[in-house]
Amino acid sequence: MTKKALITGITGQDGSYLAEHLLNLGYEVHGIVRRVALEEPERRFHRISHLLDKVVLHAASLESYPSIFHIFSQHDFDECYHLAAQSFVAESFADGFSTMNTNINGTHYMLAALRELRPRCRFYFAGSSEMFGKVRETPQRETTPFHPRSPYGISKVAGFDLTRNYREAYGMFCASGILFNHESPRRGYEFVTRKITSTVARIKMGQARELRLGNLEARRDWGHAADYVRAMHLMLQQDEAEDFVVATGEAHTVREFCERAFAEVDMDWREYVSVDPQFERPA
Repeated sequence: MTKKALITGITGQDGSYLAEHLLNLGYEVHGIVRRVALEEPERRFHRISHLLDKVVLHAASLESYPSIFHIFSQHDFDECYHLAAQSFVAESFADGFSTMNTNINGTHYMLAALRELRPRCRFYFAGSSEMFGKVRETPQRETTPFHPRSPYGISKVAGFDLTRNYREAYGMFCASGILFNHESPRRGYEFVTRKITSTVARIKMGQARELRLGNLEARRDWGHAADYVRAMHLMLQQDEAEDFVVATGEAHTVREFCERAFAEVDMDWREYVSVDPQFERPA
């Protein structure tokens, strides 16, 4: 029998790669999108434009429990991948209220609707390495205590705890993936990796003269999104629900990323990169 999966955040980087992966495995793939996205498909669906005739899209909002409830009342999913979130850390400092509302309430609405209507559906929550924040040990693992240092990280810890609570309190198959940074050509331009690569390309083409960044010594573990969505799927294939850290095990600085990116076009990064304090995080 064909498995049926629901993806929130299907139009994002991870959602688009996960949709491809599940389709290749023979799944029937459904996705939740905002109604405004259906009105602007050319702009909103650019990451999944090649999949539109293969997936089923439902208009709903993570801020509306009735809209989520309605979808689960109409469809019996085998797996649910909850990827949708306000995921830009800098924006979470600028608008913490929206970040908390979308990320925490949205996760709670998904879990509550599943418990009420489809308790046997396996649920994946997209956690984040931002949950670790001020780390107490290196490398981090599943048992490392959380000390988030951004509204985004705090919201993800709350989502993680909600997911674990539904697993323990109601016996549901709910697993969280604590994923470190994962990138791709589909990454949003507001994220540092795409900001660097896109600006390098513009400088090379004579369309820009400078790349302004924050802390060049910030260290990140960068993987590839297409690899990490395979890990998401594998988590829901286990006999028992568990939480897993997904990372490459290698950390690199933003400075190193700049060096590599400019080297690809035979340019010296030091001639074009400047540090701007406005791009540094408060914590």
